[in-house]
Amino acid sequence: MPVTDQPDLATLVRTFFTPSPPARLGVAVSGGGDSMALLHLLNDWRREGGPDLSVVTVDHGLRPEAAAEAAGVAAAAMALGLPHRTLRWEGGHEGGNLPDRARRARYGLIAGWAKAEGLGTVALGHTADDQAETLLMRLARGSGVDGLAGMADRRDDLGLCWARPLLAARRSALRALLAARGVDWVEDPTNEDAVFDRVKARAALGALAPLGVTVEGLVETADRMRMARRALAEAAVALAGRAARLEAGDVILDREAIAGAADELRYRLIARALMLVSGADYRPRFEALKAVVTRALAGQRATLSGCIILPRKGGLHITRELAAVAGVTARPGGIWDGRWRLNGPAEAGEEVRALGEAGLSDCPGWRATGRPRPALLASPAVWHGTRLIAAPLAGRAAGWAAECLYDAMSYRHGLIVH
Repeated sequence: MPVTDQPDLATLVRTFFTPSPPARLGVAVSGGGDSMALLHLLNDWRREGGPDLSVVTVDHGLRPEAAAEAAGVAAAAMALGLPHRTLRWEGGHEGGNLPDRARRARYGLIAGWAKAEGLGTVALGHTADDQAETLLMRLARGSGVDGLAGMADRRDDLGLCWARPLLAARRSALRALLAARGVDWVEDPTNEDAVFDRVKARAALGALAPLGVTVEGLVETADRMRMARRALAEAAVALAGRAARLEAGDVILDREAIAGAADELRYRLIARALMLVSGADYRPRFEALKAVVTRALAGQRATLSGCIILPRKGGLHITRELAAVAGVTARPGGIWDGRWRLNGPAEAGEEVRALGEAGLSDCPGWRATGRPRPALLASPAVWHGTRLIAAPLAGRAAGWAAECLYDAMSYRHGLIVH
C-alpha cells in the first residue's frame, strides 16, 4: 500500500476498517507517538459514529518510568472519555531473549484482556517505519519470502484479530499530527540504544538512503512479498491435499510427492508438520530444516524441533521425540504436551506421562496398531506411580480414549496463516 502523509491519516484509518467496521475496538497504547496518534485518530472517528473504543496499556516493568507512562496513558484516555486498563507483566525478566519474551507477554496479556472485554479486534500502532526496520532485520537473518513479507496488516492469533491500520503511515507524520494538537507523547530511551537490532536497523536506513533504499521502497517490497507468499501458500495447500495425512497426531507425507515438489513447497510442508507436532511457534532455522529434509529423503532418520522424521513405507512419518516429552505431565482430562487429552475412569493419584520404554513393554499388542515404535514411545499414557494404567494409542485402552487437539484442517490452515 502507498505510504501516506499527514492529511490522509484519518482516511487511512477509517478505510482500513471498511466496509464492516467492528462495533467495538480495542486499542493498545504504550504512550509513544505512534500509538498515541492511533488513539486520537480512532477517537476522532468514534466521535463521528465509529466504533466504541477500549484502551489497554501493558507495563512490562522493564524501566522505572514504565508505571508513570502507563498512568499517563490512563489520564489521556480519561480525558477523551475512554475506558482504560493497565496490565502488568509479572513473569520475571531474567534469562533468555528478553525482548521476545516481553513481546509474547504483551500479546498474551492483551488477548486475555480483550477476551474478558468481549472484544474481537485490537488495533496496534505499527507504522511504515516499523515495517521497513522489520524487513532489514529479517534480511540480516537471511529470511525467505515469508519473513520478507514483513508484518501483516491483519493477523488472527490468540483468538483475536490484530489490526495495524497505520502500516502505510510514516512515523514523522504521526508525530506532526500530535504536535499540531498539542498532545504529548513519551520517547522510550531504548529507541536510542544501539544494543537493540531495531535501533541498528533505523540507523542503517539513514546510511542506505543514498543508494535509494527508503522506507517507501521497503514497504513496497514487503507488499510484493506478501503477494508471493499468498501464491506459495495456495500451492502448498494444494500439495498437502495430495501428499499429507494425519494419523494419531502424526503427520505422514508421501515421500515421492514431496521429493518431486518444488524446494520451497517441500520445505513448507515439512516445516509446518514439525511445528504442528512439536507445538513450536516458529519454523526451524532454514539450514537445519534443509539438512534434515535431505537426510529424510535419502531414507535416513532425522530429528529436529523435538520431532523425529521417519522414512517408512513410502512416506515420511513425522512424530514426537521421546526426549522432548519425557518430563511432561498432566492430570487426566487435562492437556498433555499441548496436543492430547486423555479421558477415562480416572482415580486419585493417576497422571498422564509419556509411555516410554517401560510402558511399551507392558503393551504386548502394540505392533497391531501399525504405528512406529518411536511414535508410541512418545505417546500419552495414564500412570499411577510406576504402574501403567492405560495406553490408548498403544493398544491398551482400559476404558480410556485419547483425543488429539488438532486435525488435517489444522495442518492445512497453518500453511496459510503465519
